[in-house]
Formats: sequence, C-alpha cells, structure tokens
Amino acid sequence: MSEPTPEAEGFKALIGRVRDGDEDAASELVRRYEPAVRRAARVRLLDTRLNRMLDSMDVCQSVMASFFVRTALGQYELDTPDQLLKLLATMTRNKLANVVKAQGAQRRDFRRTKPGEGEAGAGDSSAVGAGAFADVPGASPTPSREVAAREMLVEARRRLSPEELRLLDDREAGRDWAEIAAEMGATPEALRKRLARAVDRVATELGLEE
Repeated sequence: MSEPTPEAEGFKALIGRVRDGDEDAASELVRRYEPAVRRAARVRLLDTRLNRMLDSMDVCQSVMASFFVRTALGQYELDTPDQLLKLLATMTRNKLANVVKAQGAQRRDFRRTKPGEGEAGAGDSSAVGAGAFADVPGASPTPSREVAAREMLVEARRRLSPEELRLLDDREAGRDWAEIAAEMGATPEALRKRLARAVDRVATELGLEE
C-alpha cells in the first residue's frame, strides 16, 4: 500500500478543519473550488434556461452552504481533490434539477388557479428559482457571512438528537462503524443510514434543500 502524498495529506487536513468549523479553512476551500462549481452551474443554467433568474454565484453559494453543513455533520469522507470536484459537480446538477422541478410544479399550480386568485407573485416566473437560493450564507468570506455560516453549523448540530449527535461525535473521534455498532447493538450499515437520514433532515429544516 503506497504512502499518501503530501498533497493528499494536506487535502485531508483541510477537510478535517472544515468539518471542525474552521472559517479560514472554509474560505480556502471556497477559493480553490468555487470556480469549478460556477463553471458547472453556468453550463447547467444555459441548458435549463434558468439563467434569466439565477446566476452561477447564486448556485455556488447554495451548493457550498449545503456542502459545509453536510461535511460538518459527517456525511462526506473525502480523500482527494478529485473526489471533492465530482461531489460538488453532482450537488450542482441536483440543485438545479430540483429548481427546474419546482418551476414545473409552480406552473401547473398556476394553470389550476382561477383568474384573480393567487395573483401576488403567481405570474412571476422567477419566484421559485430565486426563492430556492434566498437567505443562504454566501461564499464570500465577509465578517457577516462568516458569522452566519458559523451560526448555521451550530444550529445544524443542535437539531441532531442525542443519539445522532453521539454517532457524529464517535465518528469525529476516529472510531470506525464496526466498533460503534458493536457498542450500540446495531449493524454498521444501519447506523450509517441513521446518520445519513439525520443529515438530510437537518439540511431540509435549514432550507438548504429544495
């Protein structure tokens, strides 16, 4: 088995700092990978005609906010920059697909609305698209956004149940799933799924998923 390269070790250390809520590490990760997310977003925006209501920075901010919260809650185990790039590209694709789906649902609801009903914003084609990315801490490392991001991470942990928080703390302490499962009388797969469901729930409650 080959020894990890200094680059790989540096990357894993960066991800570890991000998981711990280190703001400098988060800012560094944004500087490195924001351009790739924005490129992926621009391509998708052209394909879906959402470029009239969103720009690549809207999408990038939403994707990075979701990534930071999910990383802080232990969802992602990343070893290389390539894995991170593929993950962010997938998140970008899924984020925009959800907005397109929401737009379609809005149009169907509007067609079912009687004339004169629901006029406030009903004819605004940008309502769903813009709203899906509102109030998300941005990528730019301004003091106000750093405070918002830190508060979001604290709130994310607060929304975990005591058992879910214990799972997260055990994983952050370096314990493997088999060891935790033996102690809790469960299977490793069941515990992985339990934590994954908890992360999905918290991300939805925080408005990071459409």
